[in-house]
Amino acid sequence: MLRILHRDEHLIAIHKPPGLLVHRTGLDAGETRFAVQLLRDQIGQPVWPVHRLDKGTSGVLLFALDAATASQLGRAFESGQGLQKTYHAIVRGWPADQGLIDHPLRRMPDDMRTEREEVQDAQTRFVTLERYELPIPQGSFPTTRGALVELQPLTGRRHQLRRHLKHIAHPIIGDATHGKGPLNRAVADFLGVQRLWLHASALSVQHPATGQALTVQAGFDAEWSRWPPAIVAPAAG
Repeated sequence: MLRILHRDEHLIAIHKPPGLLVHRTGLDAGETRFAVQLLRDQIGQPVWPVHRLDKGTSGVLLFALDAATASQLGRAFESGQGLQKTYHAIVRGWPADQGLIDHPLRRMPDDMRTEREEVQDAQTRFVTLERYELPIPQGSFPTTRGALVELQPLTGRRHQLRRHLKHIAHPIIGDATHGKGPLNRAVADFLGVQRLWLHASALSVQHPATGQALTVQAGFDAEWSRWPPAIVAPAAG
């Protein structure tokens, strides 16, 4: 059963577990479980997803309970107005204490709106919260470094966080597309769990019916406790 984080007559938010698709897609034709279907069956009424989370990403996922609300929120997510998202991720290496990633991104091939290649502005703020050192050899190094970072995407490009963290050479651990396969497998073996370490921790929107700010939060699931205690480490750069 999906964990419900918020519910009123217009909106419902759940804590999406990692590995669950939001809705059916041809990119993963073999999958048979979807958040839309599971939530609809659980509450006994139709639901409309108003944004997306990647299959591997856990955390806050918001749905509308009627088509008009879905349309209104869809426009808000498209413009970013009155919207704030907070994510947490565990990345390879030790990033700087904080920073702004300002790096344009090309639209994904299956998301092109014209025949021309489109490039969009994209910005992400990050803060490094904890640093880790795992007893996993990597190349000539006897250990592997990782870090917990808090992320706030200032724009809403597809796979923005995963692509931006790869751009600064600190890919998200467990990212099969933008990370390093051997490292992902080594960390999965060490922790005893294989997943994308990306979590949608909080979502703030202007409620379409009341106009008031609504913030929905999702804490880490138990798998995150498998990471060892953070170590004291100097700022990197």
